[in-house]
Amino acid sequence: MMILSELTQTPATSLPLDALKDHLRLGSGFGAEGLQDSLIEAHLRAAIAAIEARIGKALLRRSFVLGLPYWRGARAQSLPLAPVGAITRVSVFDANDVETLIDPARYRLQNDLHRPQIVAIGAMLPQVPQDGRIEIAFEAGFGPNWADLPPDLAQAVMLLAAQYYEMRSPDETPLGLPMAVQSLIQPYRNVRVLGGARP
Repeated sequence: MMILSELTQTPATSLPLDALKDHLRLGSGFGAEGLQDSLIEAHLRAAIAAIEARIGKALLRRSFVLGLPYWRGARAQSLPLAPVGAITRVSVFDANDVETLIDPARYRLQNDLHRPQIVAIGAMLPQVPQDGRIEIAFEAGFGPNWADLPPDLAQAVMLLAAQYYEMRSPDETPLGLPMAVQSLIQPYRNVRVLGGARP
């Protein structure tokens, strides 16, 4: 079973809090700005998470680790998020959970906006011991700052976060993504081919 874990969180300073407040035409100086900031941040994070889940992309740069029981292919393994900035560690663990770091000279990153892969240099990827596992640590995202995002994805987040903010009553829970957001993110969605058989 594949397990993807997020190791770092986007800091609040990288989020467009002021831009969303301007988009919502929120006033200032009313004594509740701290509360508004926490609401704005929560809705931005929710919108980012929803869009990332829909398109299989990390928007802002974070660190992740992917756990696998075996390689999907002898020479290449797809990574579940894009764009990948760097592979920082590849380790193989035996049945006793003893870790062996893999020399970076044995693999390389083949980057792709939809299907980045770790590719063997040489005959094949390192062998996994019986009952062992693999861990691949990597960084993914368009960049550390909001300005690094493609404008259409940034706009999609703003629109969705604004909807979350405006419909925050339990009786007004939105169903699905608005059509405008779906149109903006469509070019970034992964296209599944061959039943997902590609490694």
